[in-house]
Amino acid sequence: MTFDTSKNGAGGSTGTPTPVGSYAPPVCWYEPGWTPEEYEKEFQKRWDVGHFSGAAEAYAADKSRFVEGHPYKGFNKDKSGEGMFWGTVYDWDRIKDDGYKACEQADFWVENGETPPVRNAIDAETLAKLAYNEIKVPDTEISLAPAGAAKVNLPTWAWLDKSDFHEVSVTATLAVGGWNLSATTTAKPVSVQLEPGTPDAELLPASGACTLGADGSVGEPYARGKADATPPCGVTYLRSSGTGTFGLRATVTWEISWTSSDGQGGTLPDGTFGQEQAVTVQEIQSVNR
Repeated sequence: MTFDTSKNGAGGSTGTPTPVGSYAPPVCWYEPGWTPEEYEKEFQKRWDVGHFSGAAEAYAADKSRFVEGHPYKGFNKDKSGEGMFWGTVYDWDRIKDDGYKACEQADFWVENGETPPVRNAIDAETLAKLAYNEIKVPDTEISLAPAGAAKVNLPTWAWLDKSDFHEVSVTATLAVGGWNLSATTTAKPVSVQLEPGTPDAELLPASGACTLGADGSVGEPYARGKADATPPCGVTYLRSSGTGTFGLRATVTWEISWTSSDGQGGTLPDGTFGQEQAVTVQEIQSVNR
């Protein structure tokens, strides 16, 4: 399996979005792994171990299965080029407790191009979920204005330009043993949620959820003369931050969807990712002395 991340988020502050709600990416799956000749070497490698309890019985069972014809004889080398042995792949970073038991089937043979009738066999949706695991989104910093410190009781404008707020994608591909399947998972930004970092503030809009404009941007850039206007996205602080700052957090919601080379597609849970930036808030009179 390979991943094309050329359209992924770039830069030094990217991160993996956190799925919203219930989401269970695969912790194990079956995929093609070995030609007959490769599996013979894999077999020898597996059994090149020291003695352990039950080793003789386990070796005899594997030898019967893959060498002696119950059901595979001589590692199916007489079918070389016609198929591959499939095995289990684990995402050990995600497995909890006995999660590995979801894929306990012994390695098995699959003819080229066929889909094995077993649960957890690799398919387009599994590829899409594995691509989701590789998604990186930019940790976009909200633009704030007027420039410099925010002022008590005056709205601070917040916005994201379209050029900074764009979709990203990752493509997972499995091209081996008669298989050539790929799935592309795309994360599209749909909104920004503001959290002012203090209860002494009013969000604009009141929900703090700033949606995309017609041009794909969020909010509206501040311009001279708008200091007393109400921004479509922003915050009004009601008290000074004193000698410190408030941690304004901007969390982007990403809408996740996928398509595949075999015409399938669908949606996956939205993801969120954000960052906190320090905002200094001053009393107006303190800057007019």
